[in-house]
Amino acid sequence: MAIVRASAEPLGIAIFARAPLAGTAKTRLIPALGAGGAARLQRHLTLHALAVARRAAIGNVSLWGSPDDQQRFFRAVQRCSGVDLRSQSGSDLGQRMANAFAAQAGPLLLIGTDCPALQPEHLSAAASALPDDCQSGNDAVFIPAEDGGYVLVGLRRPQPRLFEGIDWGTERVMTQTRQRLTGLRLRWAELPPLWDLDRPGDLARLATLEGFAAWSR
Repeated sequence: MAIVRASAEPLGIAIFARAPLAGTAKTRLIPALGAGGAARLQRHLTLHALAVARRAAIGNVSLWGSPDDQQRFFRAVQRCSGVDLRSQSGSDLGQRMANAFAAQAGPLLLIGTDCPALQPEHLSAAASALPDDCQSGNDAVFIPAEDGGYVLVGLRRPQPRLFEGIDWGTERVMTQTRQRLTGLRLRWAELPPLWDLDRPGDLARLATLEGFAAWSR
């Protein structure tokens, strides 16, 4: 069900995606899939995330490419879908996310492409956790990942300090983020955790999802 927001600042959904280039995409899955197979999976995951975000129908969807938005794949996606295409910028993941939030005029949900279990209803629930009433509502919303990170972060407005001092890519990310939230006196909601696709052992789980049976190993 679509979420209707009364705010003059519409909600957006940003998708962070790495270009599906052999040898640089989904490198931890290369031992199981090969460089070409891992790149093809990254392509499929990106298109899946874009479709999920659009089906949620809760706001404008933007695709943030890495290393930049000039990659052939991203340009092709833009031509076919009309999605708002932008480049990630920043020295680390935290800075890149902070910059994406700074570019949004209103509330923003940010996701990656590594959580194929994420569905439109998860995005709708996250949007509902960021009500328009800034006096009593949450400042942030998260969907934690089972491995200690998170698969979604949503903010009512930019909070660049939230992304400082985090050991990105480790199991400490969500714990450290909670500490930052507390230190910044921000109010937040956490939705039930989901799993993300990171290692060869995750491929069996991936194959149980609709549209991903071909990736069983």
